[in-house]
Amino acid sequence: MSVVAVFGGRSEIGLAVATRLAPGATVVLAARPGPMDAAVEACRAAGAVRVETVEFDADDIAAQAGVVDAIEDEVGPIDVAVLAFGVLGDQARAESDPVFAASVLHTDFTAQAALLTTFADRMRTRGSGTLVAFSSVAGARVRRPNYVYGSAKAGLDGFASGLADALHGSGVHLVIARPGFVIGRMTEGMSPAPFSSTADQVADAVVARIRSGRGVDLWIPGYLGAVMALTRFVPRPVWRRMPR
Repeated sequence: MSVVAVFGGRSEIGLAVATRLAPGATVVLAARPGPMDAAVEACRAAGAVRVETVEFDADDIAAQAGVVDAIEDEVGPIDVAVLAFGVLGDQARAESDPVFAASVLHTDFTAQAALLTTFADRMRTRGSGTLVAFSSVAGARVRRPNYVYGSAKAGLDGFASGLADALHGSGVHLVIARPGFVIGRMTEGMSPAPFSSTADQVADAVVARIRSGRGVDLWIPGYLGAVMALTRFVPRPVWRRMPR
């Protein structure tokens, strides 16, 4: 029986991934304190054999390994770890509040890199496991309207890309998911950007890649990778006027 742990277990994408991986599995939903009953029931209804919840503050890097220890002591080694936490942040505030800007970078890059390192070390030792990191189209070429969030995702993307190469041949599969604009709670009130997708579409693509057991780079939708490859040729005077 596989053990699936989703860090950010109340997030729309995280829960959508969890329910798709739930049949026959033990599912652990790690999230900040708050109501989890609906998420637990969704996983049970999807076929999970066992569902556990764990309090998890991604920003508390010193406590991350202890949370992972507690999970593995309770349910056994984690086979699939999905890092689905993160913040969009307020760009306008971040441009004038350095502490707030640093907090966005901490959650979306530093905390992610730390947890990836914890899992990569353990899974490499075991010789198996799957990791999922959520980058974003925003990090492919950072745009002026969301450069704080975009730069965090760019940093995470570079870190995860290097880590995937370091894990090559170890038996550990790292998936770097790069969705475009995702329509959901995080983007509520914002006009959908081109190449948008839903949390369900993102989860479908991620789970298909997990089950395939191979391939690091995952653009969602798939053609977005080719589109973003062309953006490097857009002159800076034009690029700086690009909308979100």
